[in-house]
Amino acid sequence: MMIDDPVLLAEVTAAFHAYEAALMANDVPAMDALFHDAPTTNRYGVGEVLYGIEAIREFRKGRGGSPQRRLGHVAITVYGDGFATVDAEFFRENSTRRGRQSQSWVRFADGWKVVSAHVSLEGDSH
Repeated sequence: MMIDDPVLLAEVTAAFHAYEAALMANDVPAMDALFHDAPTTNRYGVGEVLYGIEAIREFRKGRGGSPQRRLGHVAITVYGDGFATVDAEFFRENSTRRGRQSQSWVRFADGWKVVSAHVSLEGDSH
């Protein structure tokens, strides 16, 4: 299995940055287009657990936009020709707390789509 085919890596990288731009602009249709339209698509957020694309859509409609943020380190890896992971650090405006985002992307006939996502904020250590 090839890891990080340069063409596919560029595709996933572009899709991830398109998602980030849509998130910062609260472009709900663009975000929705980058998530797989299925009941098996899930998203764990900082304060929510969403099972299925319909739950994700309802959350986005009522959210009023994401807190603005800047990205830190982003690690993207493509496995074979149809699966990729994206792990990104982010920092919200007016906060020093680090956030983390993990996404699993699958290549479908209509392009790369997120099938699973997890967002968290770093907490106090014990």
